[in-house]
Amino acid sequence: MNRRELLRAGAMLPLVNTALSHAAFAQGAVYPNRNITMIVPFPAGGQADLAARPVALAMERILGKPVIVDNRAGGAGGSVGNAQAARAEPDGYTLLMTLSSLAVLPEADRLFDRPVAYEVSQFAPVARVLADPTLLAVPASAPWKTLQDFVDDAKQRPGQIPYGSSGPYGTLHVAMEMFAASAGIKLLHVPFRGAGPALTALLSGTVQAVASAPGTLKQQVADGKMRVLANWGAERVASFPDLPTFKELGYKDVEFYIWAGLFAQRALSAPIMTRLREAMAEAVKAPEVVKTFETAGSPVAYLDAPEFSKFVADDSARLIAAVKKIGKVE
Repeated sequence: MNRRELLRAGAMLPLVNTALSHAAFAQGAVYPNRNITMIVPFPAGGQADLAARPVALAMERILGKPVIVDNRAGGAGGSVGNAQAARAEPDGYTLLMTLSSLAVLPEADRLFDRPVAYEVSQFAPVARVLADPTLLAVPASAPWKTLQDFVDDAKQRPGQIPYGSSGPYGTLHVAMEMFAASAGIKLLHVPFRGAGPALTALLSGTVQAVASAPGTLKQQVADGKMRVLANWGAERVASFPDLPTFKELGYKDVEFYIWAGLFAQRALSAPIMTRLREAMAEAVKAPEVVKTFETAGSPVAYLDAPEFSKFVADDSARLIAAVKKIGKVE
């Protein structure tokens, strides 16, 4: 290439860059032009699924393309589905509706010297949808009327009261181990592929306790099939106003929330991220979404991307510290 050709090529670079920039903007402007998949890394019936389905329907109406909820219940507390979303193309067509365990699971991998399935840094928070304190539920037929009854029995029978979880170091597991460590008791951990199967196991008598969000417990308690003993939140919840918090009962360091939020890949283009944020801001205000969540006892707890990013960072730091304190448990 001679000097004249080099100068000509150099002169063309700004035009090429501008064209690429316009192409990227156009890609965002026409987004979406095909179906969107919203991965839920748990089976149906849990908090992430509760958040995903009404929001997906609202986003479908707003964006004009189907938003398909894909329950990828591969176990491992949601790690499998989270990792699949992390590996997806950053084009806005594979999203992730997941829980607070997103930050815990990579730390659990490191704790056991396992290959880390994904890193939180691979994701970009889009919006928080729900944020509920966890409740301790037992079968209505169980002998424990209060939390103290449960603790007293557990001390008499170390490792004999089984509780269900969504998998090792998932949200339900960390909450229960946090309580057990504070109470000085040992419980029997029985992991399932998600909160839905864990609740089914509680109803069938396979396990005798579970930690879960108000929205997934409200109807079962109302139907007289379950009893709730305590609330992991800092305050009582409106749907269970008579239920005391662990802090009220003397467990000052026991506080845990199950939040559900939408994530995309970190490399997602700015125009598409903006479109998703706009769609989510509209979706959470949709009357059918508000009604569905309020009926379930889990009102909308929306945060836009900037606020949600800070929330995730703060909550993740607290949960990672809790996991390190709990240490290796099966």
